[in-house]
Amino acid sequence: MNAGLFVLEVVFVVAVLAGVAMWSVPAGLILAGVLGVVAVEREQARRKGTG
Repeated sequence: MNAGLFVLEVVFVVAVLAGVAMWSVPAGLILAGVLGVVAVEREQARRKGTG
């Protein structure tokens, strides 16, 4: 994956998460947990595919 594209994706996700957290802190925490699980699953799938 292109490093610039990865940085852009991270910035976008953090901005969305911050916006949700400003609206509702519990919703922001739930979304952060879900996004954390998705990130771990994506990384595990990437490592499994290349390993």
